[in-house]
Amino acid sequence: MRLTEAALNRPQSGVRKMMELAWGREDVVHLEVGEPGFETAPHVVAAAHHAAAVDHRTRYSPTPGLPELREALAEKIGKVNGIEVDGGQVLVTNGGANALFAVLGSMLDQSTSVLLPNPGWSNFTMMTRAFGATPVSYDLDASNRYLPDLDQLASLVRPDTRAIVLNSPSNPLGSVIDRALAERLFEFAAAHDLWIVSDECYDGVDFSGEFVSIGSLEGTPERVVSVYSFSKVYAMTGWRVGYVAVPHEVVTPVLGLLQPSVMCVNTPAQYAALAAIEGPQEYLDDWREQYRRHRDLVLARIDGSRYSALRPDGGFYVWLDVRDFGKSSEEFATSLLLDHGVATTPGTAFGTNGEGFLRLSLATAYDDLRLGLDRLLAV
Repeated sequence: MRLTEAALNRPQSGVRKMMELAWGREDVVHLEVGEPGFETAPHVVAAAHHAAAVDHRTRYSPTPGLPELREALAEKIGKVNGIEVDGGQVLVTNGGANALFAVLGSMLDQSTSVLLPNPGWSNFTMMTRAFGATPVSYDLDASNRYLPDLDQLASLVRPDTRAIVLNSPSNPLGSVIDRALAERLFEFAAAHDLWIVSDECYDGVDFSGEFVSIGSLEGTPERVVSVYSFSKVYAMTGWRVGYVAVPHEVVTPVLGLLQPSVMCVNTPAQYAALAAIEGPQEYLDDWREQYRRHRDLVLARIDGSRYSALRPDGGFYVWLDVRDFGKSSEEFATSLLLDHGVATTPGTAFGTNGEGFLRLSLATAYDDLRLGLDRLLAV
């Protein structure tokens, strides 16, 4: 029996590797997991239960998603993100990852390349390679406040470059692209005739007030594809509901990948998502403030220590500098787990520029975070 060389050599997620090493161990403080520690809101859970148990809505839904959910999402995208879309331009997906996979698969093939952030979410590279395309990394580092540098981007563009992937607020960095930089990035993409794939799955976790959806710069989508998710903002990681706003010309190609891969998103979960988007939003403000409190705790505790960190403006991670300890990121993360009972993610899980760093998740209980910091500072 034969498998392709690409299938045999696909990289594995460094995030998952550390999670699997930590799971099942006793007395471990989990700061590696990239998901909210909050429970899904009760009215959201109730909506799914009612859809399944009372209304018996357990059959297939349309591949693009429930029409009423798509309309509600179009309204949210217009109101919150400033992008003018109709329901026909919004597709419901099996999480944000599924949206990104279908979008990139509509733009890339073996003859193309794409600009990807380094450090950045490892799945960007995994998806690119799955379609036989070439990932070309652009640097995010302290020299430019962990934001894209336009001069470097221009030097990386090739005749086969089709798109640039942006992620704001960033996983793993927490950096946020403000309006001035968004405008320059949009102009860059237009000058080089590139698609912009904007991963905005943390759009509701902005501490700076500077976050802007880059798609809002063109009003209705033409060049920008904007990806969102219920996972991070609404603490619905296991529900697997994401959504994407696309130009009209991209709808059919994306559906061409959604239909054979997932057919449709779980129907009761879509009714849960509808309840989340149409229901009360005030509790999200409280959650965001708790993430901010956790961020401030970490920064205060490491001040004056051998550790240092970027002050994140969004998301729920801290990018911790451990270069002073003389170990690789993976060695440090492994010893921290096995010898001190603190699970983190090595920075190299997010690219070569992650060497010397760890990603700490703020999405845990305050007391657990304090305990993890006690152990961290004792190293």
